[in-house]
Amino acid sequence: MATASNRNSAATNAPKGFVYLPLIAGWLVPGLGHILLGKWIRGVLLAVSVIGMFAIGLAMKGMIYTGAQDILGLLGMVGDLGSGTLFFLGRIFGWGAEQVRVTTGDYGTKFIVVAGLLNVISAVDAHNLRTGRKPL
Repeated sequence: MATASNRNSAATNAPKGFVYLPLIAGWLVPGLGHILLGKWIRGVLLAVSVIGMFAIGLAMKGMIYTGAQDILGLLGMVGDLGSGTLFFLGRIFGWGAEQVRVTTGDYGTKFIVVAGLLNVISAVDAHNLRTGRKPL
């Protein structure tokens, strides 16, 4: 049974401010959500991992999904969109293959998608740290 003192202590421990900032920042710039929370090492490791996977995918002539002709294309685009600013920069500057022409391009495409998915997971982790669902 919750007493008045338990409710007051829970209200005092509630996060103040915009709790979605680490989530949005972490999605837009890989690792930034953790860096904003003071988790410098984790933030830098996540940034290096996501940006590195994205760059390796591009180097392997991977494709950045641009539209959804079928369900797999839609899922690929959602995965790519998870990398935030990297996806938008790729679209603006025309990075990535128009069409996969070499065998390594398939692997590169998967690297790009997985980089986006890893970025989404890390942004949600930063949000969970901020809201207190996961202890700092």
